[in-house]
Order: sequence, then structure tokens, then C-alpha cells
Amino acid sequence: MDFDSAYYPYSSRRYALYARNGMVATSQPFAAQAGLDMLRRGGNAIDAAIATAACLTVVEPTTNGIGGDAFALVWTKGELQGMNGSGPAPRSISIDALQKAGHTTMPVYGAVPVTVPGAPAAWAALSERFGRLPFPDVLQPAIDYAERGFPITPSLGKTWSSAYRNYLKSVTGDAFAEWFRVFAPDGRAPEIGEMWKARDHAATLRLIAETKAEAFYRGELAEKIDACMKQAGGYLTKEDLAAYKPEWVRPLSVNYRGYDVWELPPNGQGIVALMALNLLKGFEFTTRDHPDTYHKQIEAIKLAFADGMKYVTDPRNMKMPVEALLSEAYAADRRTLIGRTALLPEPGSPPRGGTVYLAAADGEGNMVSFIQSNYMGFGSGIVVPGTGIALQNRGHNFSMDPSHDNRLEPGKRPYHTIIPGFLTKDGQPIGPFGVMGAFMQPQGHVQVVMNTIDFGLNPQSALDAPRWQWTSGRTVELEHSTPEHIADALSRMEHQVQLSPASRFGRGQIIWRSPGGVLAGGTEPRTDGYVSVW
Repeated sequence: MDFDSAYYPYSSRRYALYARNGMVATSQPFAAQAGLDMLRRGGNAIDAAIATAACLTVVEPTTNGIGGDAFALVWTKGELQGMNGSGPAPRSISIDALQKAGHTTMPVYGAVPVTVPGAPAAWAALSERFGRLPFPDVLQPAIDYAERGFPITPSLGKTWSSAYRNYLKSVTGDAFAEWFRVFAPDGRAPEIGEMWKARDHAATLRLIAETKAEAFYRGELAEKIDACMKQAGGYLTKEDLAAYKPEWVRPLSVNYRGYDVWELPPNGQGIVALMALNLLKGFEFTTRDHPDTYHKQIEAIKLAFADGMKYVTDPRNMKMPVEALLSEAYAADRRTLIGRTALLPEPGSPPRGGTVYLAAADGEGNMVSFIQSNYMGFGSGIVVPGTGIALQNRGHNFSMDPSHDNRLEPGKRPYHTIIPGFLTKDGQPIGPFGVMGAFMQPQGHVQVVMNTIDFGLNPQSALDAPRWQWTSGRTVELEHSTPEHIADALSRMEHQVQLSPASRFGRGQIIWRSPGGVLAGGTEPRTDGYVSVW
């Protein structure tokens, strides 16, 4: 793998950063520095990842929070381990109950789509199994930022303002009053450069730190969440919270040109990226900026999504084994559908057999790929009074069709969009990568992996390169920096091309490790991305 090649569509011309003792890459400088501080204090990459994740709930509440879910891939002691920190639907919810309440689809906002938040439990479990520093110490930077405040960064300010305007027109009623009290106390979103404090959030984080998240699931915070849900007409109860534990899982992989690309298994959509790469490895690519490269990538993603949206759900409820979806035979069959023009994708029949992202690494060889989210910005719009906890709306991804694999059922986890990625070669770690942004995520993973392996781009260049995003049918969005000849050629191939701003194409982070232990990192140029190094 050549890390020296470069691609710079952005005027900033940022280069990959290198370090030996440790590195943290994420979308907020404050959070990245919090993680690096843990490394300097003798912690490992897992401590750094947890500190960064907790800090992100404070310094980037527009995309994640304490009331959201989390997933992680952890390389330690020569092994890659996975954690599914997503929560299930409440035990009292059902399609019948929602239909009787007048719902024909899962709502986007409000108490109904709230599922059990998994993030606090994920932090505690990661710390318990792999961490070196005391859990309260790891969460202290987040508490400090919440209590003392921090200045609003440019991308955060823009996203917050957009979310505020969206809630003004999308939500009404007393259930949402706490959101406006907490996140728009002056009748507006905080402005770029303005100091922001979140003292309720600080108190909540302190309780989570002192009790190793027990207060959230079986204590004072659980009681407050339960009361909030009852008041707002939701289904989540303290009994649902008390029953929750994150799950350790075995990651999935496909081999792509000699590299093993790793994702977590369903209910996440990482398998979509793996299915697409399985199709793409049957073609040869020599040039990134060629219409045929774009065309084949887009067509592969379409086919992978068609299967993912049909079959992916809580693994306990999946009718199609993941081994069948990732089989070489099925990939070969689906690959034949990729022709010279854009297709309308349909799911196949295999043989039966937004989010924040961060990457962290230390000088000992530990590496973490971590992602957490409330979904669709701030989430449900429901904030638990007096806690600062903005609850997620992951239940929106459930289907109300009783025949659908991903149908709403009590205690079931929904199709989940957030996915961490990891790359290895010959059993040795290359490192963590991720691109957040709802259904952009597997598409971003495919593009970053190919930028790295097929086109030899270094971590920063792999993230800088223009992106595309398939949305539906034959419609594909291209970033404005995409060469004009690409857009023209794709249109002739019957793609319905739309040019879109950079904010539509997710936000990624990468850390690669050389055989000699040197770390090379890249961060997202489309946001306030930052790499802290030591």
C-alpha cells in the first residue's frame, strides 16, 4: 500500500499526519484532544476512544448524544473484536398498537420511535474489558466541557442552525419544549464562536461516570427517562432499560485484493459495503477519475443496498444467512447484472446456507474504530427534563409492513445505519476507518477502501477525493468538485445526475499503521475534522 499518492480537490491541501505514540481522529478538535490526553496520561486507545466519544456528545450534540447508540471494532492483543451497542424496541410496542394509535408509518420525531439507548452501556463495557484508566477519569474531559463551555466551531454552528430551523417547522407540542429550552435557550441556535455550556449534561455524565452507567439503566436516570416517556406518550420504560446489555459480536469480512475489510454483522448495514466490494473485486480499475469506475461503483452499491434493505434486520430475525449474502457464488451472479447503463436495482435470491465517527490508536498496537449517533441530527426531538439527554429515533427505520424482514416487533433491534470499519492484511492490522452519514456510510466505506487499495491514496487524500452517493432508482448525487466529464459521461449512461454540496457526502476519519508502527492519519475536510497526534 502506497501512502504517498495525493489527491487534493480542496484549496487547503491538507496532508496526512504521522505519529508513533498515539493518534485520535474525529470531527471535533476538542474531542480529539480529549482522547489524546488519555494516551498521554498512560491510557490506551480504548480509553482514548471512550473519552473522545463521551466528549462528542457535548461538543457535537447535533449528530450524537448520551441517548443514542454506538458500535465499535477493537484491535487488541492480535485480535479484532466487535461490539454492538444498539438498543431494541420497547417491549410494549407493536405494529397493532401503533395502528390503533393512528400511525400508518413509523414517525420520525416524538416518543414513539425512541429505542433503548446503547451508548452509555457501550462506553462502560469497553472500559471494563479493555480500558486501563478509571472510568470516571475517562469521562472527565466531557464533563469539563459541559460545565465550563466551549466555543461553537464553524461546521457545528451551521448544522445546529439548520436543525433549529427544521424543528421549528417539524415539531409542535409540550413534548418538545425541553429540546428548545436546552438547545435553543435564547430562541435561536448558538452562533459560531459563541460559548456554549450544558450543565444538565455535565451532571448526567458525572452520574454515568460514577456508576459505570448503572444510573442510566437501573437508577436515577432510568427513572427520569421512564417518566419522560410516559409524559410524552412513548413506549420505552425503565424495565426496557434495566434489561439492556451491549453485545460482543464476531466481525464479518471479505477479502478485497489481498486486504481483509471488516464490518460488524447485522443489524448494522456494514454488510452492504462488503457485498458491494465483493462485486467490485471482479473488475479491474486503473484510474479513479474515470466514468467507468464511478459507474461500476454506483451499480454495485445499488445491488448491495437492494439486498440490504430487504434482508438486514436484527440477526435473530434474519431469514437470509449473512454467509449466503457474502458468498462468492452470489457475488458472481449479481455481478453479471452490471452492464453499460444504469439499472433499477431489485433484491436477489441468494442460496440459503446524522452520526459521529472516531478512530484511535496507541503506540502499543491497540486500535479502535468507533461510531455513535442519535440519528437524523438531534434524534427524536425528545430531551429528558433536567438531564440534557436527547433521545434517539432509531425506531423510525422499522417497517410497519408485517411481511417485511425488518418489521417492527417488541424487543427487536432495527436496521441500523451506523457502521465502523477496519482493514487488515495477512492477519496484521492496517487500521480503523469510517464515513458517517446515514445511508451514505457503506457508500463512503466502499469509496475510501478503493481510494486506498485500488488507487494508492494516503489517508487524507482518500478522504479529500470527491464523493458520490446513490439515493434511489437511477438517481446519483455527485459532489461539486467532481470533474465535469464524469458527470457528463454518467448522464449518457442513463444515470440521473445531481450535483450536491459537500455536506451531503458524510464525514470520515482514517488511521493506518505501517509494519514499523508509524501511524498515518486523515480527517474529514467537509467538517471541523481534526487529528491529534503524539
